[in-house]
Order: sequence, then C-alpha cells, then structure tokens
Amino acid sequence: MRLFVAVDPPDEAADSLRAALPADDRLRWSAPAQWHLTLAFLGEVAAPALPELSERLARAAGRSAPVRLRLAGAGHFGRQVLWVGVDGHIAALARLADRCAAAARRSGIPMEERRFRPHLTVARARGRGADLRGAARALSAYAGPWWVAADVRLVRSHPGPPLVHEALATLPLTGPPDAGAGTGT
Repeated sequence: MRLFVAVDPPDEAADSLRAALPADDRLRWSAPAQWHLTLAFLGEVAAPALPELSERLARAAGRSAPVRLRLAGAGHFGRQVLWVGVDGHIAALARLADRCAAAARRSGIPMEERRFRPHLTVARARGRGADLRGAARALSAYAGPWWVAADVRLVRSHPGPPLVHEALATLPLTGPPDAGAGTGT
C-alpha cells in the first residue's frame, strides 16, 4: 500500500485558500479534500509493517508539540507543480517531519534523504506549454489564517481517478511546548 504522513489544513484555512486561487484553465487544480502538508512520503509499504509503523509514528507524535501554522506565499516546482507555502513554526514542523521519517526507517521502510520543504500542492500544469509563473505571482502575497496543527495522519493513497486518501491513523501531537518554536507571527 502507498503511504504518507501528513498534516491537514483545517476547513477555515482551506476555504480561505480556495477563495484566493486564480482562475486558470491551463491548470489542473487539486481537490481541496486532498490538500495536505506531507511530512514523510513512505511509498509502497507491506501490510505486515503497518502495526510497528503506527506504533512508532504514535511515539514520534507524542514527543512533538502542536504546531502553529498558516498557508502563505506560493511558487512552483519546475513547469509542472504549483504550490502554496507554509509560515509559522517551521523548525518545529521540520523536527516533526524528521521524527516521522525516523519512525519509518526504524520500522524497516527505506526513506529518501531529502530536505524537508513544507508546501501544499494546489495545481499541476495541464500541458507542457502551461506557464505556472503567473499563478505563482498571483498567490505570492497570499497569507491565510493561522491555525494549530494538533495531530498528524498516516494516510493510504489509492490511485485514481479519482484519487482517494484514506486515513489509517490520526496521531495527536502531545509533546511539551517547543521552546525554539517562536511566535510564528
């Protein structure tokens, strides 16, 4: 099964972003129900690994405090992916992502070594000629409402169409406050 660990923006944040998206029929917009901030992409995981993975992810979440965030700014990866950025306690979010990746590795799941770049994918180009720069510029000054991420989800991705994300576990962030998190304002 294809798995990832994510933080979901609350409805208020998703509604605010949805209202700010520019109209552009050259883009294939992601469904807001699928919006998430990926902390760790686990790829294909065999079902027998799931109990240990879930247990280790629960411990990682239990060592992490809730994180104050908002969606803000935008950019693109190459010519294909338009994303909205994240503002707030990014260092704490990165530590949480590291803990989730470590939990996966300790469960025997090979993880790619890559720098954590918090973002929310909002669209993909429909064709090779699509130019994402205009849409990224239109969203560059966007700053949504603040929220506190209080849990992470272990999610199974069922390829589409339609793409379906199934939550296998919701794990509360119950660790002590992060002294290095700052105000996030």
